Amino acid sequence: MPDDIGNELPHALNVLWGRAKPKGRGRTPALSLERIVTAAIALADEEGLAALSMARLAERLGCAPMSLYRHVTGKDDLQLFMLAAAPGPPPEFGTAPADWRGSLTRWAVELFDVYLRHPWIAQLANSPPMDPGQLAWLDAALRSLGGTPLDPRARFSVVMLVLHYVRGAAQLLTSMTAEPEDRADGAYAALLTELADPGRFPALARAVEAGVFAPHAGAAPDDDFRAGLDHLLDGVGVAIERAARA
Repeated sequence: MPDDIGNELPHALNVLWGRAKPKGRGRTPALSLERIVTAAIALADEEGLAALSMARLAERLGCAPMSLYRHVTGKDDLQLFMLAAAPGPPPEFGTAPADWRGSLTRWAVELFDVYLRHPWIAQLANSPPMDPGQLAWLDAALRSLGGTPLDPRARFSVVMLVLHYVRGAAQLLTSMTAEPEDRADGAYAALLTELADPGRFPALARAVEAGVFAPHAGAAPDDDFRAGLDHLLDGVGVAIERAARA
């Protein structure tokens, strides 16, 4: 990375890229950047991103709020460290795996799990990735398509398509599981039965009548996600076949 770019990066990104040293240890020997970030991730997981503040974090760590500023410059800095650390490493692929579909499916499923475990990531990941952690996930997804005839731009488009699907599906499932049980368990399907007039919404009415919106006994929470992912990758497969014939 050129020096002039490093000068423009936030402190956290410079630290993550090894272009700057972490701030000092402070007066509490047990307090470290890793411990602060781990506690912040746990707090955001348990109570949501809105609950994260330097004061709450200090209370959780048993230290004075000012002690945190010996390790991070502020909340924005802290959130960059959280965003880099929370997902963990991506799945490992070779440079050009033979099974592009299996590799990309694994990537998507593991990322889906990341979003479910850390729903706040979707709130923070609202700009192009810059830290080594997020870029490692992007690189893994691109490598999953390395053995296909798709050109680099097409591979990137496929990865963005899958990424947006994964993120949207995870956010939807998270919001649905947060609903009160009396609303989440069949109430929506019953309401649609009343509202989806066949004369006005013929296709929707047929879907409601077929039980599309009704709870399915024994269904796993991610069944719809996996079914949608299969359909999406079917389309990617068509694009790959077309590229192979070109």
